[in-house]
Amino acid sequence: MKQRRVLRGARWPGDIAIEDGRITEVGHVEHRGGDVELDCTDTIITAGLVNTHHHLYQWLTRGRATGCALFDWLSELYPIWARIDADDVAAAARLGLAEIALGGATTVADHHYIVPRGDDSVFEAIAGAAREVGVRIFLSRGSMDLGESRGGLPPDDVVEETAAILSSTETIAARLHDGELVNVVVAPCSPFSVTTELMTESAALARRLGLRLHTHLAETVEEERDCLARFGKRPLEVLEDLGWIGPDVWFAHGIHFDAEEIRRVGAAGTGVAHCPSSNGRLGSGICAVTDLRRSGAPVGLGVDGPASNEVGTLFPELRQSLYFARQRAGSAAAFSPADALELATTGGARALGRHDLGRLEPGAPADVAVWPAGDLADMSDPLAGLVLGPDRRVRHLLVGGKDVVADGILTGVDLAGAREDLVRRARRLWAC
Repeated sequence: MKQRRVLRGARWPGDIAIEDGRITEVGHVEHRGGDVELDCTDTIITAGLVNTHHHLYQWLTRGRATGCALFDWLSELYPIWARIDADDVAAAARLGLAEIALGGATTVADHHYIVPRGDDSVFEAIAGAAREVGVRIFLSRGSMDLGESRGGLPPDDVVEETAAILSSTETIAARLHDGELVNVVVAPCSPFSVTTELMTESAALARRLGLRLHTHLAETVEEERDCLARFGKRPLEVLEDLGWIGPDVWFAHGIHFDAEEIRRVGAAGTGVAHCPSSNGRLGSGICAVTDLRRSGAPVGLGVDGPASNEVGTLFPELRQSLYFARQRAGSAAAFSPADALELATTGGARALGRHDLGRLEPGAPADVAVWPAGDLADMSDPLAGLVLGPDRRVRHLLVGGKDVVADGILTGVDLAGAREDLVRRARRLWAC
């Protein structure tokens, strides 16, 4: 008989039994000789959270351009980002993923589009950091090929050549993609920083290789104006014409869709990464989450970059998503704590095309977050207490049944050392 691990005594949803990296029972689990038991008294257990949009490298530039909207914010930060190297990216990814894991996320989609001086070893660095921490990574090979001299927003010294991007993406996929712990994604940055050639060729490459597609879309009214001026079309129509809609695509933000566009996104099964705190920080607007979900679109939560969401972890986004949805609807009944948790788990997993993740049910991978909840004992609804109560870090975090956090401590990374390394590198950039 195989040895079984049992998370015992949680307030919600009860016990969890795990064998061979998968959940086998949920609720009341009978004792069995040989079980390895973990005391989860005074805890709440959820599926590991799924972060559908992040920029890990931005841990190097937190707290800058705090009064800017997106385009001015980018213009201030691009010259600083141009100075980073692969070691900087590794340090930022290590600390960022460590913090995200402590905040309960087991899967992270990192959209990395700064490739310093064409050094695409930055993607190896990010994948390596994910392996150290122990989380699943959706490694989005971001790119920009439309610099200022050709009408784009980014400076010419942070963009790459189209052919080099496509070649690099295919090489990285062959080297790193395993479809389980490391998932390579084809991810040109945004309509205002890439050519139509790159968008079209990227979609063709992704579909030839069986990879997913990701980009920023409909984040600001400035982006909408840019698309109307350049193409005579709104952002979604531009991407539809380039083959960028379908169940293998998810967009970051998706704020400025009209009702007909929401219908089309939902009908296509295209996902949206909702990033409420970053959108609020930059004054970008509020995503129509309830309308998108009603349309059939998979909607997940994203941190976005720590340079526009300095907390850098997903847990606070549960509460923020609830507040933003109610504010947009003008109704306290529009969105519930259970809805927020769904965005952070199954909704995000669906957006990433991983329908097996984000679930506490037999057969699902044992990606599990155990939250201390002794301070919530006075609240009758455990999930409402978790979402609406104080921010917290996990007591335990498992990915595929393996310990990533045990008794509040990371098993694979020295958090203090990772933070010290990051601080030293960030201070070097302060002179910019």
